[in-house]
Amino acid sequence: MRNESIRYLIVPGWQGSPDDHWQTHWQQVLPNSARVEQADWLTPQRQDWVAVLEQAVAAEESPVILIAHSLGCITVAHWAAQASATLLRRVRGALLVAPADVERPTCAPALRNFAPIPQLLLPFPSQVVSSDNDPAVSAPRAMQLARAWGAETGFLAGAGHINVKSGHRRWEQGFAYLYRLQNRLEQHALRRA
Repeated sequence: MRNESIRYLIVPGWQGSPDDHWQTHWQQVLPNSARVEQADWLTPQRQDWVAVLEQAVAAEESPVILIAHSLGCITVAHWAAQASATLLRRVRGALLVAPADVERPTCAPALRNFAPIPQLLLPFPSQVVSSDNDPAVSAPRAMQLARAWGAETGFLAGAGHINVKSGHRRWEQGFAYLYRLQNRLEQHALRRA
């Protein structure tokens, strides 16, 4: 799995990922990576964001691993719930970091059109990484989403929303979750071979 044929698609959340965000850093250091660029980062529309993700996956000839943050995680769930089997087969796995609970009472109004969050098993291996003090999703809710999606779960203590504000700029430790996901994918591929 650690070869050049895998394409890493970075899927940012609301307001995008600034230059000092870990997703930007990862895009710079991961070989063969690209960002899913939304037309409107400030007033996101679910159908638009899902369509852009669909176009990004469709444009890839290589297998894809999605690396999503916050609203990007919810976009992945919506896309997976409606994507064609052909495109879903291109996605080998997804790392879903700090999924934003767009159904919570304190959710920003700009994000509410992403509710309800799909509660369907994702058709590819996934890893949810969340925090025990994320203002965008409670720990029990992150666990519930991970179970619904069939994802493995990792929790960080005191990591907030795992973004620049919570001190996660380069977030080198996060690579451990990506490598764990990739190892699962490699083992799965070996069992199928």
